[in-house]
Amino acid sequence: MTPKSLSLTPAKPPALSEADQEALTDLYVRGTPKNTLRAYERDLLYITAWKSARSQADLSWPEAEEVALAFILDHSRDLKNDDEDAVSRLAAQALIDKGLRKTLACPAPSTLDRRIASWQAFHRMKNLESPFDAPALRQARSKSRKATARKSAKKSQNPITREVLEDLLNACDHSLRGVRDRAILMLGWASGGRRRSEITDLRLEDVDLKDYADKQLIWLHMVESKTTTKGETPALVLKGRAAKALKLWIDLSEISDGPLFQPVSKADRVLARKLSPDGIYQILKNRLERAGYPEGFASPHGLRSGFLTQAALDGAPIQAAMRLSLHRSMAQAQRYYDDVDIAENPATDLLEK
Repeated sequence: MTPKSLSLTPAKPPALSEADQEALTDLYVRGTPKNTLRAYERDLLYITAWKSARSQADLSWPEAEEVALAFILDHSRDLKNDDEDAVSRLAAQALIDKGLRKTLACPAPSTLDRRIASWQAFHRMKNLESPFDAPALRQARSKSRKATARKSAKKSQNPITREVLEDLLNACDHSLRGVRDRAILMLGWASGGRRRSEITDLRLEDVDLKDYADKQLIWLHMVESKTTTKGETPALVLKGRAAKALKLWIDLSEISDGPLFQPVSKADRVLARKLSPDGIYQILKNRLERAGYPEGFASPHGLRSGFLTQAALDGAPIQAAMRLSLHRSMAQAQRYYDDVDIAENPATDLLEK
């Protein structure tokens, strides 16, 4: 639970009744994706701890520009190069001791950008101007991005392409656990490369079987995703083998309501609780090992990158792939298409057709 001093509750406008304030708070919570809320809380905890360690003070609303600038400077260089008694290094070490920071090395620019974006969001919630909007701070952020730019690391060491996926499916036996894992892997890949939280958030009522008997189609109605809001996520479709795998899990597990995917005990019995996102990681790790792949070969994001990579290899239009992956940015999805070896690009075979 978020401490009172770290409340994400929006500021109370003048003359707003207590009931209206509660309704406004509820609106903020319901209108913000769960992953974003969790990120807000983590970032606010980090920012509060940083200011306390650096200046022995609580956050101010609005925050002073000099504090915001110090935050940028402290997160735009390797602090191990600072003197051991430098206030910037001592503050960073305090965060490391609390488990809020890993090392004294310069954080990734994307991490700094996300924390600043959260800080700005907190100001908007309180109807206040953010110090990061000041010209000097905007310029400092721009210089920071250029000075600390680095090649982005892959979220998965390798994409799980169709060939790799087939190996993983073959590593699933006919036990209830194997049936569940096969359904998770096929749904996670074939529905457009779903994120871990999207898979574990699915509930039985999100699965529409109306077209299964005649067409072997299953419709998935996700409440929301990282790139969509509640009520605006388009229906996704599973067909063929993926639809059969999911239907088999539903039938054998005898789940009547609640989470679609649930843990399975060592005795091969379904446990009536939600499977965690870390459970998806453990499932993939186990199946990769059983299939003979080296440790660390791929992470759950490999299902997402593998789907888009395979779409590129098969010559599927990027717009068609994005309708399933739910990418909002063409440039972001294009990166997976660009990773395909030029010699394997279907466009190189046009003269041979």
